[in-house]
Amino acid sequence: MLTQNAAPIRPFPASLTSSPMARSGTSSEKKIIELMGAPMNFKRDVEIYGENEPADYLYQVVSGAVLTYRVLCDGRRQIGAFYMPGDVFGLESGQAHVFSAETISDTKVLVVKRKALETTAGRDSEVARQLWELTARELERAQDHILALIKTAEERVVSFLLEMAERASREGQIELPMSRRDIADYLGLTIETVSRTMTHLESTAAIELRTSRHVVLKNQAKLRRLNA
Repeated sequence: MLTQNAAPIRPFPASLTSSPMARSGTSSEKKIIELMGAPMNFKRDVEIYGENEPADYLYQVVSGAVLTYRVLCDGRRQIGAFYMPGDVFGLESGQAHVFSAETISDTKVLVVKRKALETTAGRDSEVARQLWELTARELERAQDHILALIKTAEERVVSFLLEMAERASREGQIELPMSRRDIADYLGLTIETVSRTMTHLESTAAIELRTSRHVVLKNQAKLRRLNA
């Protein structure tokens, strides 16, 4: 749900969905969202939308970070994905959200009406193709996550670190916005197992833990072998 901690959504003028950029086949899906989206600011640990709520909007992270999750029948939390600056989330095949979305830190997002974006895609095959590719990437990310959950604890942690490294702005260095609990809930492990595995990887000189959230990948070749 959009809460009182967020800046109000400004109206979506019709001119946005009929602008030259919206009609052209040269803009990316991110550019389309940047053009059509309204900025909203959320404090840390604020719900953006809840499970089973109408999927009326798409979102792009400008700054901060967001996670999606479900609470299982036994009360455990399963995190589905983490979204960093530039990532788009809220894509659904149906009309309702399958997961809830919550901020990890103070976060700014762009919000765009799903119907307005679908209308633009309906008359622009290039935009439709780009949205299809975006959806396909989300599916691939979900499939990779499912495959990671059948690995050993060490393989899961290594896979997570390599995933975060691919999305990091600094080569070989990761500033994790999420807590160890978040990581554990994403990997289906306990906090103690995640911490113990991180410490073991540091003892083998595969990584360096400068702080609990600042990780340096010292031997990526070794990490990739562990993840093979």
